[in-house]
Amino acid sequence: MKDVQFGELPFLKFDCWVETCVYSPDGTSFTVALSDGNINVYATSNWEGTWILSGHSDGVTSVVYSPNGDRIVSGSLDCTVRVWDVATGDCLYIFIGHTRRVISVSYPPQGSVVASMGGDRIVRLWDVESGDCRSFISGYDDIYSMAFSPNGGGVAFADYYRVHVWDVSSGEVSNILIGHSWQIERIAYSTHGELLISEDRDEVVRVWEAETGACRHIIQGHGNAVFSPKGNQVAFYKSWGEHGVELWEMETGACVRRLSGHKGWNNNVAYSLQGDQIASADSDEVVRLWDVETGECRHTMTGHTETVTKVLFSPKGDYIASVSFDNTVRLWNVGSGSSRQISNHHSSAVIGLKYSPKRNQVASCSMDSTIRLWDAEAGVHCRTLTGHSDRVNNIIYSPHEDHLISCSEDGTVRLWDVESGACLHTLTGHTGGVTNVAFSPQRDRIASASWDNTVRLWNVSTGECRHVLTGHGGSVWVITYSPQGDQVASASGDGTVRLWDVETGVCKYILSGHSETIQRIAYAPNGNQIASASEDWTVRLWDVKAGTCSHIFIGHQHTVTRIVYSPQGGHIASASYYDRTVRLWDTESGECRHTLVGHEKNIDAIVYSPRGNLIASWSDTGEARVWDVETGDCCWTINYDGSTQLGSDLLIHPFVWTSPDADSFIGGCGDGSVRRWDVTREENQYRVHMRWRSTNGQLSVEDACVQDVQGLTDLNKRLLKQRGATGEPSVRLRQAGKKVMNMASVVSKLKSSTSNTETLNPSSTSPTIHAVGHAMGRSEQKTEHVTDAEIMEN
Repeated sequence: MKDVQFGELPFLKFDCWVETCVYSPDGTSFTVALSDGNINVYATSNWEGTWILSGHSDGVTSVVYSPNGDRIVSGSLDCTVRVWDVATGDCLYIFIGHTRRVISVSYPPQGSVVASMGGDRIVRLWDVESGDCRSFISGYDDIYSMAFSPNGGGVAFADYYRVHVWDVSSGEVSNILIGHSWQIERIAYSTHGELLISEDRDEVVRVWEAETGACRHIIQGHGNAVFSPKGNQVAFYKSWGEHGVELWEMETGACVRRLSGHKGWNNNVAYSLQGDQIASADSDEVVRLWDVETGECRHTMTGHTETVTKVLFSPKGDYIASVSFDNTVRLWNVGSGSSRQISNHHSSAVIGLKYSPKRNQVASCSMDSTIRLWDAEAGVHCRTLTGHSDRVNNIIYSPHEDHLISCSEDGTVRLWDVESGACLHTLTGHTGGVTNVAFSPQRDRIASASWDNTVRLWNVSTGECRHVLTGHGGSVWVITYSPQGDQVASASGDGTVRLWDVETGVCKYILSGHSETIQRIAYAPNGNQIASASEDWTVRLWDVKAGTCSHIFIGHQHTVTRIVYSPQGGHIASASYYDRTVRLWDTESGECRHTLVGHEKNIDAIVYSPRGNLIASWSDTGEARVWDVETGDCCWTINYDGSTQLGSDLLIHPFVWTSPDADSFIGGCGDGSVRRWDVTREENQYRVHMRWRSTNGQLSVEDACVQDVQGLTDLNKRLLKQRGATGEPSVRLRQAGKKVMNMASVVSKLKSSTSNTETLNPSSTSPTIHAVGHAMGRSEQKTEHVTDAEIMEN
């Protein structure tokens, strides 16, 4: 099938050796050190490149994140150590002092210094704030390995057959551990620092008591020792006799479990953060996942074509990364054992969209804690902004559209440079999640609202908090600047709207009258009026200059959840989530001009078109309706329909118009995708077709059964198996209790599923457009298993 492709293989491929790799402490980024001197940084939300850190003139030998994840430190064959800013990609410091290659770098838990070990037989401690070399130790025949103690107070290093413990504060060697008769190649502390392991070239491992220097255990024929997270167990690879991984208890010094299955020389072992699983890699090109308690091999992961040199778990333990001599880094799903698909869409529901006319760009924010920028014309994903650690509640472009602000449940506000994607400021101070943000029209201030009942005003240039506005008796849901920028309005769960003077931070008016929580507020385009919508089922209009209520709109039969002024300001549209109606009100007379009825489910949001002649509303089932403001008629409806039960996964929310003529709009969906539709009108009929969607064009076959499928090439088989399909293809596709289908049926069904055009259900008054599910991405089809399998045929 030419039109349905798997896309690129889900791994990172390089033109040079991968020296090492590491996750950031929070798991949001992943760094790869390369033999060409570059360091590549990726966002783990979509595995797109964030930075290429260039500066080293030779291969990068070691790379490590600071404890809080804001910096990366690298050591190189060019004899230098570099410190990089993760947010900007800038090189902050270059530590020069080693006269031969830097073998490794290390950060202590406190993060105040960096240790580097060089081929010049010197260990150096560098101050990460000033860039100065704080102290160094030299005079040894050779230095082969180094490790910080967990409390950061000591550095252990091996000079040949001895382990030295260096006291960081005094700069003196506090202990020497003697016992090895061969060169020591590796040392490591246990999690809490009470034990120290050293292993030599003769594959003899010694376990030392860190405080006394006493040798507790000697274990022969093993290497690549790794402590469990609790420090009570050590995993080794066994090189003498039968190859494999062995687990030893540190209390007794006895082997308690042997993990057999690898056929080559084991190169690396890693515990999951919880300590219940182990990943092991081997020269047999295989990665294996083991259950620590039972010793069972849960998954055997194949795909590398050369020796696997390193494995590591992501901080959350849901993925394994593996590095190989085949110049690739592969990502494996711990649950399924399959290679992870890499896509450019959000991994969770899109909850905010903003359009930039100047850039013809759309920004989306999601529950997955990321912000993504899209080319509105072509649908090309431009950039992913990462940094928030919880859902992003809202995003706003600056008036000149060169900056973007975001607010999150993590309690922070971030200011981003749209062009570079750099985070310019992280604004902290709120003690609860930040619910909303607003840019002043003059671009010099930001306002933020929070669950902590406060509003904060920030200086854009410096990131300083100018005012903390207190007084609300409940969480602040909504804030907005007046069109003139001299006033900020805030609405709260206490049932009031407060108008604040921007310069002084003084509350000018408290607008009281609603008997329940206020859901939304909006200034009129001329700034003389403000509207509020409440759970008391009413909408109120307030005179901004007098602080008095000029109109009360009564008519909704439940909570009013949305209000929006028309672009000219003569009308207000209000929507009730539960009574499923939209009402259009005249702002002068207070008269209800139209009640728009048609939604069968709760209405989630409304928005006027740029010219104000149309208004769009959408419900929490994914139904969107577009209405003629003048007549109140429904122009068209978009539904997600068909035999698949997609539910709210494809909910169109939020929604932005992208042209003054309202002939195109973009929606964010519950499945994490962003989509653009174009609208054309022929006589009295509207035709809507999807222009683009962000969902990746890769096929997912995880958990699909392909037993006995006939006609697959070796490449197809390998791709299917790699993505989690089960069974051995040979004769036919089968699943118990399901209809058997041949490959011709598969091809036919997949071809019919890949159209990007919405199907039109003609109607003289309200044409309905049914959005068809796509084979691009995981199908939700349940009637026949083959639509889940989504198989490609050459």
